[in-house]
Amino acid sequence: MRKILILSLAGVALSAFATPSFADDLAIAVAGPMTGPLASIGDQMKRGAEAAAAAVNQAGGVAGRKIKIVVQDDACDPKQAVAVANLVVGQQIKFVDGHACSGSSIPASEVYAENNVLMMSPASSNPTLTEKGHATILRLYPRDDAQGAFAAPWIAEHFKGKKIAIVHDKSAYGKGLATVVKDKLNAAGVKEVLFEGLNPGEKDYSAIVSKLKEAGADFIYFGGYHPEAGLILRQAADQNYKPQLMSADALATSEFWQISGPAGEGALFTFPSDPRRSPAAAQALEQFKAQGFNPEGFTLISYGVVQAIADGVRKAGSDDPKAVAKALKSGEPFETVLGAITLDAKGDMKNPRFDINVWKDGKYAAIVK
Repeated sequence: MRKILILSLAGVALSAFATPSFADDLAIAVAGPMTGPLASIGDQMKRGAEAAAAAVNQAGGVAGRKIKIVVQDDACDPKQAVAVANLVVGQQIKFVDGHACSGSSIPASEVYAENNVLMMSPASSNPTLTEKGHATILRLYPRDDAQGAFAAPWIAEHFKGKKIAIVHDKSAYGKGLATVVKDKLNAAGVKEVLFEGLNPGEKDYSAIVSKLKEAGADFIYFGGYHPEAGLILRQAADQNYKPQLMSADALATSEFWQISGPAGEGALFTFPSDPRRSPAAAQALEQFKAQGFNPEGFTLISYGVVQAIADGVRKAGSDDPKAVAKALKSGEPFETVLGAITLDAKGDMKNPRFDINVWKDGKYAAIVK
């Protein structure tokens, strides 16, 4: 087995490459942004995976083996994600719940695929991830082309005659999603007044806000993450400018409102149909209620990834990642907190469903189901 080890990246200690013993456990690495501006997403993933492992273990485990969750931090940074992937390979962990950001998942997936590790992302939506055809790379999350195909007709119908601008953060996720929406709108005869990229991580977006205001944009579609979306709206309000903003799944965190404040009132975003409404999630919801935690965003999806891996191991009668992936892509549904899920031959969800959500008074809820 080939192992590609990246030793120079700051924050990944050499001692971490020592191989712990998971011989009696079914180890699953949870890889995502545990630190940095998107750490709320990583926390959702971690909590979901740990709760799922606890439930599976309480029910007897997987063929008598207990699930062990091993948390890894990629900070949604591509280089750090590759280092994490090498660390996982070095620890002989066979399964990964992650990564979150497409820009991290895509390069990390190359390491996993080469070393026969099964990776199932609960959040990455860029089509490239599964289009490469790697046998052990899957996702429990809809692709950008599906999400964009859902959002664009809704925008065209509800904002007909309005000036529409499209802004993205230049990431694999943000630009990819914005491009899908742009192409779908253009195909429907809607031409945007602006298609613009910004640099994520900055604190001042007043220049692009001014540009949007000068273009007369009534509606902004933003492909990117919640920190930038929140800042755009707050800084637009500072200029007495109140466009309608719509984004995607990255706004499904309370941190969006903490950044935007009241300027986030009415912000829209698409997200897979809220698993908290699924009857299959009832037991999991009780787990989180006991913790005093609201399983928003990607929490239950990460929970579902752990369930899927456990079910795949049972169905395959083996913990060989290729056999497990084959079982999960067999066309037979498997049960999760999201309900019954079926994957296609590429490892993508069949027939995903979406909500359009709106932020109001610091909370979000679906308005279109």
